[in-house]
Amino acid sequence: MSSYVLGFNEIDKTKLSIVGGKGTNLGELSKIEGIGVPEGFCVSTEAYKRIIEGNQELNRLLDQLSLLQQGELEKIRQISAKIRAVIEETAIAKEIEEQINQYITLLGEKNAYAVRSSATAEDLPTASFAGQQDTYLNIIGKDTILKHISKCWASLFSDRAVTYRMQNGFDHSKVYLSVVVQRMVFPQAAGIMFTADPVTYNRKVLSIDAGFGLGEALVSGLVNADIYKLREGRIIDKKISTKKLVIYALENGGTQKREIEPQQQNEQTLTDEQIIQLEGLGRKIEAYFGSPQDIEWCLDEHTFYIVQSRPITTLYPVPDVNDGKNRVYISFGHQQMMTEPIKPLGMSMYQIFLKDHTLRQAGGRLFYDFTHDLASRAGRRFALKMFGGFDLLIKNAMLNLFKRKQFIKTLPRGKRVLRLGGQEGLTWRLPIEAIKVYLKNDPSLIKNIMSRNEESIRDLQQRIANVSGDELFDFILQDYKQLMKIMVDPKSMAAWLVGMLAANWTKKKMEKWLGEKGAVTVLSQSVDNNVTSEMGLELLDVADAVRKYPAVIEYLHHASDETFFEDLARLEGGETVSKSIQPYLEKYGMRCSGEIDITRPRWSEQPTALIPMILSNIRNFEPNSHSIKVEQGLKEAKHKEQELLSRLEQLPGGRRKSKKTKKMVRILRNLIGYREYPKYTIMQRNYIYKQALLRDAGKLAQNGVIRKKEDIYYLTFEELREAVKTNRLDYGIITKRKAEYEFYEKLTPPRLMTSEGEVISGEYNTENIPQGALAGIPVSTGIIEGRARVVLKLEDAIIEEDDILVTKFTDPGWTPLFVSVKGLVTEVGGMMTHGAVIAREYGLPAVVGVNDATKLIQDGQRIRVNGTEGYVEPCRNM
Repeated sequence: MSSYVLGFNEIDKTKLSIVGGKGTNLGELSKIEGIGVPEGFCVSTEAYKRIIEGNQELNRLLDQLSLLQQGELEKIRQISAKIRAVIEETAIAKEIEEQINQYITLLGEKNAYAVRSSATAEDLPTASFAGQQDTYLNIIGKDTILKHISKCWASLFSDRAVTYRMQNGFDHSKVYLSVVVQRMVFPQAAGIMFTADPVTYNRKVLSIDAGFGLGEALVSGLVNADIYKLREGRIIDKKISTKKLVIYALENGGTQKREIEPQQQNEQTLTDEQIIQLEGLGRKIEAYFGSPQDIEWCLDEHTFYIVQSRPITTLYPVPDVNDGKNRVYISFGHQQMMTEPIKPLGMSMYQIFLKDHTLRQAGGRLFYDFTHDLASRAGRRFALKMFGGFDLLIKNAMLNLFKRKQFIKTLPRGKRVLRLGGQEGLTWRLPIEAIKVYLKNDPSLIKNIMSRNEESIRDLQQRIANVSGDELFDFILQDYKQLMKIMVDPKSMAAWLVGMLAANWTKKKMEKWLGEKGAVTVLSQSVDNNVTSEMGLELLDVADAVRKYPAVIEYLHHASDETFFEDLARLEGGETVSKSIQPYLEKYGMRCSGEIDITRPRWSEQPTALIPMILSNIRNFEPNSHSIKVEQGLKEAKHKEQELLSRLEQLPGGRRKSKKTKKMVRILRNLIGYREYPKYTIMQRNYIYKQALLRDAGKLAQNGVIRKKEDIYYLTFEELREAVKTNRLDYGIITKRKAEYEFYEKLTPPRLMTSEGEVISGEYNTENIPQGALAGIPVSTGIIEGRARVVLKLEDAIIEEDDILVTKFTDPGWTPLFVSVKGLVTEVGGMMTHGAVIAREYGLPAVVGVNDATKLIQDGQRIRVNGTEGYVEPCRNM
């Protein structure tokens, strides 16, 4: 076997590094029985390396290219053009040329060939470089083929290929190019076949694009394709397009566009029998590769040929539940306000804590399997009510799904999850406790619950301090039971339930009786016992401590997590600042952005994460702003209450309505803040568990079992337990999962999908919003104009006066930012999710659930947020 040229019959998946993705797939395709693949060979990456090695001019240009950023388009174009010219002008070594000519002679010198690029990072399960390098069709003659091989090598540095590598983090100097030389087929028809529907992502629906002549007319967008949809050997949809152009091969090489005869333009490209035959070939290829495929095909003399197959990289993975039954999965992350991937340790610990057999993993996220609930009429009603408060688009997606009555009938029945209470004995106790809480409305109730929890936390810290090894894992599992008891304590659940019911009653009645939409927003300001809003306000106190000391402020611009407090101790005022920051971290240091993933760095581990917010507070607020904001909120809430009661008195039955409203407002203000506390409790205990696990991880690192403590984040709870017990681990598991996690970060999780992979979407009613506005859910009333500050990572947030925060989601870790912004726009959320609750308490107009807000709104753009009607629009008076 030559090191420079390999025939398709010599190639399999072990040759990826020397023939690239396209070449590897052609070698594998040629091994599938019953699949026709035109003959050919690959010029290996070793040949490419031989061409570029020692080329000083090329290496100098590559060094220059590596220093550029994505936005430097003109420089990218200039340097890329120089690199292409150098490669095309470099002579092919005689030894390589001879081997290429031998294969051409073997396959037929007078035949026409397609010459295609095949990059080593191309057509991988996690990335597709399709279309990034060049393809040349109908190339005839040895010299011409050699010339186009050089052109393919050069096309590794086309502008689009260079930009794509930058976007996906590939090193230009470590991506090599193989070239595929394949005998041309001159088809009557050609096209593309997706073994999973590229629009709905349904894995059971196969989609075929078909047109006359060479497939390049479809790929380049010159003509509209016929589109055929099939499911299990049956054509379920056909769209026959008008096809005015066709690309044919010329006898002497090259291609030509021609107009199709008018009478043929609207003909179906393939017969129904051919469509079904092609589906069978597609399913066979998919089964061979083990994943949905994007397949290029052509039809010549009634025979189908496959000229390429690659994985479809745009599909979101489906939970691995292969029982042959239809299922429905709802995003856990959209409910929890954290749609980013979770590392394996965080994933497994959450599943252990919830003990929820309905939680499934897919794409690094968790999904609820609510199939049994949605198979039941009562379950569907409960699900709509539950998710309507968290994410209206999930609710609307479910409504769209429920219209498919035949699909709903196929859902298997079983034990429902969505039941009031959820724990044995709680179903009847919760309503009784809720009635007691409502009737008594005791302000001390919440204080007592919180006090008991703090005592429990202190006890846990003492008990876990000296526990390690296998005993630690048993300890955590046992303590999880204690945490669950705290979470489902009837008094605790009744407190937040009654608080939310009071808020909902007030909202509905004030709208009905007074036409007042924003009442709850104002009435919720400066309520007691909201540990999350207090977290944001107390950071203002930290800013007050810092602002007095210029040396500390200067240090914060380049602070180090590892030596943070040691460095402060050497500065004037550093000791005073430490005495402000350390108590803050003792109380809130277990929090961070994306905190439901236990592996995320907490503020206590990474105190520098607080610095942008501290500096923003110093810039944007005067001293003592904490107490000023609280007093202002109390004053506005009291004034709004008196205004509402006064207006109600004037209505028919006004005294009764006023008296009832006064009671509900008292309940709301006593209890609504507690809604944030249960999650705070979970984070407290999780951080204690994490610290204990990291102690054992340190021992694993010392023993060389892992390379650093944080490697344990890529193991499940049980895998980590086994590693601690045996002091052994296959480190390849961690390497593999790190790569998977990087891939998962690029995926966008669907709100709702079926076991067939189909993504079901929901929509908003946009009839009553202005043209050009983005629709969302109004969760905190008011209208505000300001500068959009698009923030994807909390640590990158630099907030100035007049800024409106635009981000994907917010969880409690984002709260300290809320005190500095004028309004809020998120892509995820609902009326009762974190961002909505805190926005109302801070009096910020907010719209959540705005699809693609961080892409459609430009950073720095002036926008208007209508938190009353639920939309965001650009300011037109600029």
